[in-house]
Amino acid sequence: MSNATPVVIAALVAELAPAAAVGLAAERVANAVGRWPRLVRCTAPALLAVPYAVVAASQHMFRWQWMALYCLLPVLIAWLLAQAAVVDPEQRGNWRDALILLTLGLAVDLRWFDGAWPAGLRGLGNLLLLDAGLYAFLGIRRLSGTGFDFHFHWSDWKTGLRELVFFALVVIALGLALGFIHPHKNFPPVGRALLSWAGIFVFVALLEELFFRAWVQNLLERRVGRRAALLIASMLFGLSHFNKRSAHFNWRYVLLATIAGIFYGRAWREQRRVPASAITHTFVDWLWYLWF
Repeated sequence: MSNATPVVIAALVAELAPAAAVGLAAERVANAVGRWPRLVRCTAPALLAVPYAVVAASQHMFRWQWMALYCLLPVLIAWLLAQAAVVDPEQRGNWRDALILLTLGLAVDLRWFDGAWPAGLRGLGNLLLLDAGLYAFLGIRRLSGTGFDFHFHWSDWKTGLRELVFFALVVIALGLALGFIHPHKNFPPVGRALLSWAGIFVFVALLEELFFRAWVQNLLERRVGRRAALLIASMLFGLSHFNKRSAHFNWRYVLLATIAGIFYGRAWREQRRVPASAITHTFVDWLWYLWF
């Protein structure tokens, strides 16, 4: 990340803190939030706008309209999911869940809010939106079965690496045939390679797996069943890559990402574990970076 000033680093730590707290002690965090008065629970996420305020002010880009948006959107998400928790206690999903997931997904994929941030720091905006969703789905909606935590099990690695092998057997030949992947040798020093793996895991794989598996696929399963949910979530994951590495609709990327989503979804649903699917996802992106 460029412009890594002390203010930016502090903002990054602040934005990673909610995910870390949930990952390490999800039940305790949810119970603590659940004890707050409803008004406090629904308005507290306005504080998520603080990192935007300090970063934008330090870069002379602060705008009140962005500040208002970043204060109000997390509150609106929390309010809608508070309603969903009342009208849908069985957690089968309703229009409020769909609206929030659609808004968060499109905001990130179409870069609606990138203009609020300095160049090179726009990932902070995505983390802010993720925090808003994480707070509302965990603390307000109390969505079960997400499998999002940082307590890694050996089975996570076993499942994640198994699905990686299955994915590779299918996609390498297809990717070569489509001219989408091109073998090359790009192996950096070991330290840098390991750092890139960790960066992909934290800033790409965990975030995308939380969204597409723990939220989207999880809710879809309750409506349409395991197989249909896997297929739909994978297709949505593929479509979210339509504008990657191209100014036009990149159908090759969409196709291969959809297939990847199937294997990520399989890894998640085996024991409903985000770490398992994130391991598969990380290795796919990392090996692509190194050799394809």
